[in-house]
Amino acid sequence: MPTIYVTDRAGNERAVEAKPGYSVMETIRDAGFDDLLALCGGCCSCATCHVVVDDAQLSLLPAMSEDEDDLLDSSDHRTAGSRLSCQIDVSDALDGLKVTIAPED
Repeated sequence: MPTIYVTDRAGNERAVEAKPGYSVMETIRDAGFDDLLALCGGCCSCATCHVVVDDAQLSLLPAMSEDEDDLLDSSDHRTAGSRLSCQIDVSDALDGLKVTIAPED
């Protein structure tokens, strides 16, 4: 199983096993990170699963949809590495992915 490294808002990093076929949001939520609200449950309609992906790994991810881009525009904390974790599907290619849970808007 791929391992994803998640940094919470306090700066603590933890390695979590991720199941292919699940989203990064589901992986973070199921690992017990309370910082990631994911209020819409993964429907790409709220941006409460905002994470910042390590710059060196952005090329591993699929292109951002227009809906995801629009939702991220509403965040005061958007960066070049910002993504909605509900829109990133776990695969073996993402083994070692590093994400940081974005500050709450």
